[in-house]
Amino acid sequence: MRILILGAGGTGGYFGGRLAQAGIDVTFLVRPARAAQLERDGLVIRSPLGDAAFPVAHVGADALPALAAARPFDLVVLSCKAYDLDGSIAAIAPAVTAGTTLLPILNGLRHYAALDARFGRDAVLGGLCFISATKADDGAIVHLDTPARLTFGERDGGTGSARVAALAAACTAAGIDHVASPGIAREQWIKYTYLTALAAGTCLMRADVGRIAATTHGRAFMQALYHEGLAVAAAAGQAIPDKARDIALASLTQAGSPIKASMLRDLEAGQRVEAAHIIGDMLERAQAAGQQAPLLQAASCHLQAYEAQRPA
Repeated sequence: MRILILGAGGTGGYFGGRLAQAGIDVTFLVRPARAAQLERDGLVIRSPLGDAAFPVAHVGADALPALAAARPFDLVVLSCKAYDLDGSIAAIAPAVTAGTTLLPILNGLRHYAALDARFGRDAVLGGLCFISATKADDGAIVHLDTPARLTFGERDGGTGSARVAALAAACTAAGIDHVASPGIAREQWIKYTYLTALAAGTCLMRADVGRIAATTHGRAFMQALYHEGLAVAAAAGQAIPDKARDIALASLTQAGSPIKASMLRDLEAGQRVEAAHIIGDMLERAQAAGQQAPLLQAASCHLQAYEAQRPA
């Protein structure tokens, strides 16, 4: 399997790096500064699952069309921030030919409409990941906790897909925890409802879960936020299973938990946030279903105000 990874940041760098480390044919599409860093230091991973440093293949936007024409890619992995989606689509387009599959592992669901419109629905797998990783100032990929899992599958369900099986085999060879799911839509909604509540709650309160849970009404607040998303999932025909609900609620209300959304970390650093793609999209889905979602509305308002006053 020949794979192109868009960028070599936290998420793409980690999963792409592990695949490359195992000898899978992986190329990173990167900007000139990152290319120079990779040439000098190789791809560096610092992780509780094992540190590594090794050279990796990489290509710039100018050279991508010729490279893809000479040796077409079987899979393109898209792990950009949602606000960079349009530019990312343009960047990977030369690599997506008739036989290429696209695997987005962005948060949320909103990006599928744009990807389907540009590349065709049949070309796009369903995907998501669970990982907390970032790119350090020195260019190293820093994996912050032990979970590092990919979940993927055909969006129309079913088993026996050759491309899903090939990706699963590559993940197995690389030692990547993964799930090749015949029900990827439900997996996506399980994560989406949890992540939306986590992002909305921790950003609105500017605090981690443990500090919110320690307040007088914090647990009830996080529960109510999560239930707004559950109602949206049910209206979409993707009711969240009881076990997944229990796990999510326990995580969202756990005393002493240091968990916070990556969106809050971005906000604290003064960076752009994926508010419209995650919280805003969930709110729009609630409104389209005729549901009231006052807590999501408050979080959306809060984050829009943050973006409006953030320096350009």
